[in-house]
Amino acid sequence: MALLVLASSAIPAAHDIPNQVSIHAYIKPDGQRLRLVVRVPLVAMRDMDYPRRGSLNSGLLDLSKAERTLQDAATLWVADDIEMYEEDTRLAYPVVAQVRAALPADRSFESYDAAVAHLTGAPLPDDTEFLWTQGMLDILFEYPIHSDQSRFSMRPKLGRLGIRTNTSLRFLPPDGAMGTGRAFDFAGDPGLVRLDPRWTQAVTQFVGRGFSHALDGLDPLLFLFCLVIPFRRFHEVVAIAASFAVGHSITLIASAYGYAPDQLWFPSLIGTLMAISIVYVALENIVNIGAPHLERRWLLTFGAGLIQGFGFSLGLRQVLQFAGSHALTAVFSFNAGIELGLLLVLILVIPVLDAAFRLIVTERLGAIILSALAAHTAWHWMIDRGDVLRQYRFEWPALDLVFWIAAMRWAMLGVIAAGLYWLIFGVLRPRGKNLELKT
Repeated sequence: MALLVLASSAIPAAHDIPNQVSIHAYIKPDGQRLRLVVRVPLVAMRDMDYPRRGSLNSGLLDLSKAERTLQDAATLWVADDIEMYEEDTRLAYPVVAQVRAALPADRSFESYDAAVAHLTGAPLPDDTEFLWTQGMLDILFEYPIHSDQSRFSMRPKLGRLGIRTNTSLRFLPPDGAMGTGRAFDFAGDPGLVRLDPRWTQAVTQFVGRGFSHALDGLDPLLFLFCLVIPFRRFHEVVAIAASFAVGHSITLIASAYGYAPDQLWFPSLIGTLMAISIVYVALENIVNIGAPHLERRWLLTFGAGLIQGFGFSLGLRQVLQFAGSHALTAVFSFNAGIELGLLLVLILVIPVLDAAFRLIVTERLGAIILSALAAHTAWHWMIDRGDVLRQYRFEWPALDLVFWIAAMRWAMLGVIAAGLYWLIFGVLRPRGKNLELKT
């Protein structure tokens, strides 16, 4: 019995969920039909009664009897979990035009034409040694459409195929206006993916993404919370929020256009610096409570905003692929969504702080307690992220043309940041003070 258990454990069970699943797909509208070509690992489509050659434990697929099972797998595990839309109307259920079993070494999906030729060509010979746990299922779906000039969207829900599911998708318009097409690469279930969005759809989508991203990030929320503990008057909050907004807008937009480093250590560095800024602001609240310096806090907020903008850009970088041809619009919309999210937090936090300092605890004691809790939390973030950062190996860059071009870009970014800070807090603010005095 022990030998039988060991032997059976060498073959994956039909209901085991694979750790990593990679899906490749092409979408191309063609006349009155939309073609969707998909390649999925067979092992990801579980609980299917695949016909075997020889014994049930052999793992070899009987290709002469597999056509019906492969059709069922294509329907139950792929077609049922993909919704296609023409404009905003969901398309009818697709026709499974062709299915093919493919060997792991098959390279047909390197292009759309090769994939279609493979699917419409001759299948593998029946005597092929085909391990179903390692093989691929290639599928050609066809959807009826009104016009190939329409705008199409899809909602893939293929995350259930594996613990980590990654989909590489390429959309090919019929007129070839995008050259090799538009590429998408996403994990899990990304929601509605507009393959060629209008600019209004890009604005709506990225404002929402920016708003959600601002509320999901603990670093900027805790930083803003520490900033406004001693400053809760309207003009003080506006000045602090504007300084932070200008700072992170500069680096967010710059990062979207390739000014940020793409090395693996960069996200850890940004996280560590942001945690340090939170610790510093919290300690300053404790030490200088009762005599805070608003001007110094503006400068600190502007610098922290420059750092946090790079952090925001990491979230934007993952979703910018969904902007279509409206990348600049998407960047500004994402930034506007972040501003709205942070503004909402300030609107909710400031009245709560005022009520707490009036009814529960004195302002001085309450500010010290809240700042100490924030400093304690950020201190642990700083230590953990610093440990991760130290694991990277840093090398001095070569002093070549690429280095000097990057240095000039950073110098230009520094000049722009300094100029904006001088304009807002060196020119506009004194004028505002003079107007107040005259009034």
